[in-house]
Amino acid sequence: MSFLTYPNTDQQKKLLALAGGLADIFAKRAARDEWEGRFPLANYEDLRQSGYLSLTVPRDLGGWGAPLADVVLAQQRLAQGCASTALVVSMHLSVITTLEAGLGSDDALFARICQSVVQEGALINGALTEPGGGSFSRGGRFSTVARRQQDGSWRIDGRKSYTSGSYALNFFVIGAALEDEASDHHLAPLEADQGFFLVPAGAPGLHIEDTWHTLSMRGTASNDAVLDDVHVEPSAYMNGHIFANTSSWTLLTAAVYLGIAQAARDEAVQFARTHHPNSLDRPIASVPHVQEKVAKMDLALLQSRAVLFAIAEELDRNPSHVPASSAAAAKYLVTNHAVEVVDLAMRLVGGASLSLHSVLQRHYRDVRAGLHNSPMDDTTLALLSKDAFAE
Repeated sequence: MSFLTYPNTDQQKKLLALAGGLADIFAKRAARDEWEGRFPLANYEDLRQSGYLSLTVPRDLGGWGAPLADVVLAQQRLAQGCASTALVVSMHLSVITTLEAGLGSDDALFARICQSVVQEGALINGALTEPGGGSFSRGGRFSTVARRQQDGSWRIDGRKSYTSGSYALNFFVIGAALEDEASDHHLAPLEADQGFFLVPAGAPGLHIEDTWHTLSMRGTASNDAVLDDVHVEPSAYMNGHIFANTSSWTLLTAAVYLGIAQAARDEAVQFARTHHPNSLDRPIASVPHVQEKVAKMDLALLQSRAVLFAIAEELDRNPSHVPASSAAAAKYLVTNHAVEVVDLAMRLVGGASLSLHSVLQRHYRDVRAGLHNSPMDDTTLALLSKDAFAE
């Protein structure tokens, strides 16, 4: 398989058409509502109705069972319409693959989640980051606490930040430190000091606090989730190792920023084809420095696609052969190239790109968020150097 021939299967053609149709609708809503910070609830209704949210649900549980490369292809196209929505969807899709890897496809809790996704279009995301607690990906410890009760159920208290998609989520995967208040000797002793819990939206004691006032990815509604004595059944508990492998999240994050870069490049090329100042007898596409900027954008995009799809395909074929540093390197290259591409696009268009009526100012703001999604650049460089010296 080669990215140069995408789409080259019937499923890829189907997914690309589906993502493209949704992206075109989402782009119109983003142009209207994004700057004012309106959460695009209608986007998620469209996603639910289309079945797109079940891309990574296994086939035997009713989903698409799409390989990672196919999902990356679809996600970069979806992001060209609304990057905020695509980023939330990347989180949802990667949580499903992470839970499948950590729990197993025959696990009852996983099957229940998948059934909700397939039948109801349920949306799920992890709530792991905490105010002042440091990133979970960097080893931050949870201050949120889950206390086991006599009957094996749990009561959870805490606050989570950066809970993306908060207004549309049906399930939250809550990370918490564990405490045992049970004295019942029939309960197995706790084998970990932290774990994860599936908490449904609408659970008594769970509420969203509107804290997302930001410049970038304004439509993700990455608000705080507050848990005040939230009670969950014993079956809601998941072991503490389910988020050990995050390669799918890393590549699906990168796909979003590849999509932003592609959209910015396409906007600039279209502008160059049609902008005809009275100082010229033809559009600016004929001007050498404009042609050079387009060539530089295409070089950066070519490199990004080559690395991203090559690693995605290898993860589909031989996941155990792909070190975490390779997935991290793909995200590093794609996001940094994306920042470069958007900058070149704006330089080509000029001052008009700063207008709030221009889609480029949204791409400019959104692309910056990629530098702060995990793994961050310093983590990636540390992983690569560690692998190099371990050879």
